[in-house]
Amino acid sequence: MTTLANAPPLVLGLTSAGTLMTPEEFDAVTEYDPEYCYELIHGVLVVTPIPLAEETDPNDELGHLLRNYQDQHPQGRILDGTLPQQFVRTTTGRRLADRLIWAGLGRVPDRQRDVATIAVEFVSAGKRSRRRDYEEKRREYREAGIREYWIIDRFERRMTVVVNDPAGPREQIVQEHETYTTPLLPGFELPLGRLFELAGRWETRGE
Repeated sequence: MTTLANAPPLVLGLTSAGTLMTPEEFDAVTEYDPEYCYELIHGVLVVTPIPLAEETDPNDELGHLLRNYQDQHPQGRILDGTLPQQFVRTTTGRRLADRLIWAGLGRVPDRQRDVATIAVEFVSAGKRSRRRDYEEKRREYREAGIREYWIIDRFERRMTVVVNDPAGPREQIVQEHETYTTPLLPGFELPLGRLFELAGRWETRGE
């Protein structure tokens, strides 16, 4: 029995951090404070601030590049959909990814059933955030069946790509001046420096 048994409907907020929940209870929540983000990690509710502009603007640009590829590239139909701030369903919780990308289904994805093809994280400041993005999510996304994991790090000015092959994960480092391509999205090109340029605009404002 969890702490929420026989309780009234829960409204999530900052004070909800640390609440014990099952994945099913988390999925049933319909009311929450939009000033925060919520994840369920090993049965414990984690509450964090909404992403900074240094992360959301490059994320928006990535979405723009993907949609242009989908609409204009001859092979763009392989991209079924992409959305920011989406949950990855793990066996013990719900991880919030900065962006998920579905490809190769040939239809609109079912977010509850279709595992994303690619997960993307924009690294936040702090040792705890780096550990989460580089270690915890890397392991959990592989276990969930995600085929590629992009870790976009504006502090290191590079992207780490984890390719989850059947034989085991392999890693590729993409530097700031390089353009990344993947066989999962034939013909799509990601100019990494463009994302860091957008992040830098907000950082120089000191906001």
